[in-house]
Amino acid sequence: QVQLVESGGGLVLPGGSLRLSCAASGRTSSNYNMGWFRQAPGKEREFVAAITWTGDSTYYSDSVKGRFTISRDNAKNTVYLQMNTLKPEDTAVYYCAAVPPYGSKWPEVQGYGYRYWGQGTQVTVSS
Repeated sequence: QVQLVESGGGLVLPGGSLRLSCAASGRTSSNYNMGWFRQAPGKEREFVAAITWTGDSTYYSDSVKGRFTISRDNAKNTVYLQMNTLKPEDTAVYYCAAVPPYGSKWPEVQGYGYRYWGQGTQVTVSS
């Protein structure tokens, strides 16, 4: 079992930056591929970014490519999402998710491909 806790959300002006964190705990919590998803009010959950358990590969949705960066520190069991040049359309609840790498698809962009989820953190981009 793996527990995930997101933090770092908040209110930011358009063009601003935020860094989200996802702290993992539980059995071998660093040995998972990780993903970030988001869900805006009235919209379906959307894939944002993913990273392999080693950190050597990353993948982004077209909507955030070049603005967001996913990274991880396995010594701290934490995954990060650095979000720059934020836009109002980035407003959503952001969730991190984890899946064991063996037998899973890479890159996994579907939510049903992930086994564990955090509770989410709200990001609001508004002037």
